[in-house]
Amino acid sequence: QVQLAQSGGGLVQPGGSLRLSCAPSERRFSMYARGWFRLAPGKEREFVAAISGSGENTRYAEFVKGRFTISMDNDKLTVWLEMRDLTPEDTAVYFCAAPTTFYHNSIPPLSVYDYWGQGTQVTVSS
Repeated sequence: QVQLAQSGGGLVQPGGSLRLSCAPSERRFSMYARGWFRLAPGKEREFVAAISGSGENTRYAEFVKGRFTISMDNDKLTVWLEMRDLTPEDTAVYFCAAPTTFYHNSIPPLSVYDYWGQGTQVTVSS
């Protein structure tokens, strides 16, 4: 069973920054697109950002554009989500996800993410 190991997150004040990482347990995922999603209390899970397996294409939810950056290490294994200008509305459990096929040069549709990380709590509060 493929595992996506997440790290980062925690408590930050409004306006602060955090960085999340996601690393797969299998090297074959170096060609796979990756996405970040979040789940806030009382809300449905929502898409945050995604990056193609090549690292050359990205997509963001409107509410994070200009504040969050998704990127990939040179080995195309670890994916990062840099978050800045955080607000209390960003408080949620953040999940990294991967599709079952490559999507090396494109962004996967939301329905094909089958591998999920364990989730990381991000709390923005003063």
